[in-house]
Amino acid sequence: MKISSPAFADGSAIPENFTKNGGNASPPLEWAGAPEGTRSFALVVEDPDAPSGMFRHWAVYNVPAERTSLSENEDVSDFGLGANDFGHNRYDGPKPPPGHGVHHYHFRVAALDTDHLENLPDGATAEAVWNAARRHAIDEAELVGTYEAR
Repeated sequence: MKISSPAFADGSAIPENFTKNGGNASPPLEWAGAPEGTRSFALVVEDPDAPSGMFRHWAVYNVPAERTSLSENEDVSDFGLGANDFGHNRYDGPKPPPGHGVHHYHFRVAALDTDHLENLPDGATAEAVWNAARRHAIDEAELVGTYEAR
């Protein structure tokens, strides 16, 4: 399975429009090669370079198996949304502390063997969503973008 974005290449800088310091729009994402038996997808965006440790910027789940992309700033409210580490049930883009250096943002998609992640309480964190998704994952893919606050 592969995940990519027409907005930035793997390992390259995330454009300002997709950062919290810029437009805070979620970037377009495309995935392909989901294995047979995929019944839904879950996505998460994580920053392992945050001063306090892993920081999660977005979690989307219960994305139907027939989907192979999310468009730029797409309304994903029909899917499940986890609370990011800013405390919002939405995408919040990169916003590392100024002078903290380059951060790496991992856009991960998991193909799941279930239609719906169940037993997630209202307001479940992005971490809880991703942990639940990984229990049902039959494949995963990752795209890494970078960003540095100046």
